[in-house]
Amino acid sequence: MTDIDRVDHTVVVTITDLDGLARTYERLGFTVSPESRHLANARPGEPKTPLGTANRCVVFADNYVELLGLVEPDGGDQWGVRRLAAAHEGLRGQIFGCLDADAVDRRLTEAGMETSGVLAMERDVQTPQGIAKVRARAVRMDLNGAPEGALGFGEIGDRSMIFQPPFMKHENGAVELSGVLLVVADVELDHYLDRYRTLLDVQEDERRVFQLRLGQLRIAPVSTLDDLLPGQTAPVLPYVAAQTVTVTDLSPARALIEGNGFDVRPLDNGFFVHAFGANIVFQERP
Repeated sequence: MTDIDRVDHTVVVTITDLDGLARTYERLGFTVSPESRHLANARPGEPKTPLGTANRCVVFADNYVELLGLVEPDGGDQWGVRRLAAAHEGLRGQIFGCLDADAVDRRLTEAGMETSGVLAMERDVQTPQGIAKVRARAVRMDLNGAPEGALGFGEIGDRSMIFQPPFMKHENGAVELSGVLLVVADVELDHYLDRYRTLLDVQEDERRVFQLRLGQLRIAPVSTLDDLLPGQTAPVLPYVAAQTVTVTDLSPARALIEGNGFDVRPLDNGFFVHAFGANIVFQERP
């Protein structure tokens, strides 16, 4: 059985305008949490220091979309936000959830993969009782070894600090981050499939989908991108091409999003929009 539990969150990056990114998602009908700034240690056992980044989140019942911004331009940049945004701002990575970060790190290291080790992270969040700390333990893959962008595994302590009921109600009816689409060069398809078999400890199905308890990762050759997302091209390869959100009812979600001025593009099983460097696919709950 895999030690990876879920698609924990996607990472949408900006170095120019975190509040503007949040407003875009609010216009899409999402509730967005207040800004929260990060602390972490650079190496296991070292003191936690400010990272110069902050996030605002679109929270569902058990996973979320992280809107990540560089808020201290002259500060550090441990997560490589500048480098990610240099290629393009927008959807730049995915983090998978786990129950035991030590076990994940040990398995990947034994498989010959270079990791950050298990890092301690924390950030302040507003709760009904006041400010509290979200604490997590994370394993990150170095950007040199993860050209698709931010890639890692997270073990969250008290999940109730993130998954607060007021932030989980969305005007568009969204209930879950249900999938990520990764597009790669055709000649590298087998390499990435093999790599993610090791990373996730899961076998893909005939559609090249890695299904987890919550959410899935699909890997596709770039030659099929126009079939999957008509009219879209890849600004970089590999390319985190889309995140899929499940809603309770497509019709009101589409009406809301179109009414707020977004170009809605139909798909066989839903629709998608391109907003702030990210394709967002909306599908209806089965």
